[in-house]
Amino acid sequence: MEKNKTILIITILIISILVIYTILDNNRIKIVEQEVRIDNLPDELKGFTILQVTDLHEKEFGQNQVRLIEKINSISFDVIVFTGDMLVNSESTNYKPFFTLLEGIDNKDEALFVPGNSDPDIYSLNKDTLYKETDLISGMEKRGVKLLESLHTIRKGSTKVHFIDFEFSIQDKDSAIKSIEDTLETENSSTKYLNHQKQLFDEFSSLDHKFDSDVLIGLTHFPIVDERLDYLISNSNFIIRDYDLVIAGHYHGGQIRLPFLGAIFIPEGWYPRKGLLPPQDRVKGLWGYKDIKQYVSTGLGSSEALPLLKFRLFNTPEINLLTLRDAK
Repeated sequence: MEKNKTILIITILIISILVIYTILDNNRIKIVEQEVRIDNLPDELKGFTILQVTDLHEKEFGQNQVRLIEKINSISFDVIVFTGDMLVNSESTNYKPFFTLLEGIDNKDEALFVPGNSDPDIYSLNKDTLYKETDLISGMEKRGVKLLESLHTIRKGSTKVHFIDFEFSIQDKDSAIKSIEDTLETENSSTKYLNHQKQLFDEFSSLDHKFDSDVLIGLTHFPIVDERLDYLISNSNFIIRDYDLVIAGHYHGGQIRLPFLGAIFIPEGWYPRKGLLPPQDRVKGLWGYKDIKQYVSTGLGSSEALPLLKFRLFNTPEINLLTLRDAK
């Protein structure tokens, strides 16, 4: 009897410590730094820095995001990228955690955003044959962040860094436009949206004259797993460009992580078991496949992918500072 009581007390103590640790850890923020080696990187781009913020999921780090804002403002960077999932789901209208964060960031000279699966659609099309940006996008842009739909170029001396929306960049223009035309005809919408999409594809024409010294970086919410990249390369309906780096989020590094085992689950339909017990070298951080380097952040918040487990375990929230270095 006494032994059972002792075991119970020890169990309660361990659980209490774990709960307290998890609560504290979910409200910390760490800065993860990563050097990315690129062949023949021009001198002007050596040391070029990219700050990645992803998967906020409406998480608040102190009143008015004070702790997260202080972390970001303590870092020097050339561009800041937001790689999606700022909201908890696509139906949410709780923009305050994201907008408050944007209002507090000092350096937004170059700030880009690509949406994730829990963010609302970029545009709303209505029966009056008009289209407009949804509230998340318009509010974000009012606060100094650009929606990256196709291409954004940053000049550094005589060289350029091109940021492109990866999912948009792999599409074949003719096939994509035909699909949009069919959809608009069905929904009786105007050609204004179609013309906008054509303009986005035309912006890619500048890449036809891209110099070897230029750097091409794809932004996406969803990591590109090896199997999907193989599929894209083998399918003539897609275009795989000469990306120097792809930056993504989505996985949360495996929201629930266990010591010695790592990530238990990531939301990835390309893997067997739909992401249960994934390959640990494809969960977070930097990896390369088919000459394409990819960096995946664990992000800041928690998703609802695992019911009743909307928290991070042994998985401290992070923002990521990527620095370009020459491969030599």
